[in-house]
Amino acid sequence: MKRIIAVFLIFIFVTPCVFSIPLEELTGAENANRLQSGSVSETQVGKPALKLLPALPELKQLTASSMTSLEPTITVETLYLYKKPVSASWNNTLRTALFNKMTAISTLTGIEYFSASRNAMRTFYEYSSVIDSPSSKKPLSDPVFEQLPAQYTLYARQKDLTFGDNIYLYEYTAVKDALFFIQENMTSLSYGIIPAVGKNKLKSVLAVIDCGDSLLIYAVSLAKAASVPGMTDRIGNSFRNRADAVYKWFISGADKVF
Repeated sequence: MKRIIAVFLIFIFVTPCVFSIPLEELTGAENANRLQSGSVSETQVGKPALKLLPALPELKQLTASSMTSLEPTITVETLYLYKKPVSASWNNTLRTALFNKMTAISTLTGIEYFSASRNAMRTFYEYSSVIDSPSSKKPLSDPVFEQLPAQYTLYARQKDLTFGDNIYLYEYTAVKDALFFIQENMTSLSYGIIPAVGKNKLKSVLAVIDCGDSLLIYAVSLAKAASVPGMTDRIGNSFRNRADAVYKWFISGADKVF
């Protein structure tokens, strides 16, 4: 009996306890119900507000800071729900593996998205690589971590068939219940010969949040777009379809982890 009690006490104090946040607490009952049958999206223009932002303090602080500094004219939000295998546990091993998938920038090369203007699938990134700096642009291997960092920053060069060849800053954060990154453009984005989004005027956030039997994935693009007739609609449609592509890229990596 003493041996059983001793083993039980070791289990309590040595095994990390993980308490996930319920989905309804993160999204509200209505959106939690809508997520059971597919993704949920919202696009706002003018002086936009975030309508789908999950109730996670660290994520709220991060997006509030981005909204204040950027003053976007358009926001495109999407929520997704990814069912975890029954045996999956949100522990450091899993979190580190997922973090490594999120920093695998080279694996974005060749992913596709649905082009609304062409009504067909199209290559998103023709080229994607981590680089040493925005000036020299020397390609580097994707970073791989054995232990989960609380924060990490990298630069990437990504050739987008819609917005051209550009440099981005990626800032990663790991907290108890979530992993997320912000992608910010370090060069101006153009739609053909038409200026679309100026330097440092686009921030895209991907958040992966543990909610028990699933991962809640929140994607939002915040942009201060050029005031060109029709450009806002094009950018909104493009960002929404690109969020779907990034989600599929992430879950294809998550499937390999699980």
